[in-house]
Amino acid sequence: QVQLAESGGGLVQAGGSLKLSCAASGRAFSTNAMGWFRQAPGKEREFVAAISWSGGSTYYTDSVKGRFTISRDNAKNTVSLQMHSLKFEDTAVYYCNTVWSDYKTPFGSWGQGTQVTVSS
Repeated sequence: QVQLAESGGGLVQAGGSLKLSCAASGRAFSTNAMGWFRQAPGKEREFVAAISWSGGSTYYTDSVKGRFTISRDNAKNTVSLQMHSLKFEDTAVYYCNTVWSDYKTPFGSWGQGTQVTVSS
């Protein structure tokens, strides 16, 4: 089982950028597709982006397309989310997780996440 730890969140003005990182402790990291999810205050956790186990395919929810980029480095057991042109509505706690073959359904254990706050 892969243990995940998110980092890189913070406070940023609208239009700014942040890069989130997810570090995995398991050596089988490269065999799993990975996703980023977020949960805003008062809302359900939602899918944000995902990347295939090989890194060859990526997927994004419509609201972040063109602004966010997901990537992974299997040699370092990390997955990243580069966020540009941040909006107030991007404010949320961001989590990474292993995802099922639909690239949207998480199946691993949740970490504590990292807070992203975008000021308007």
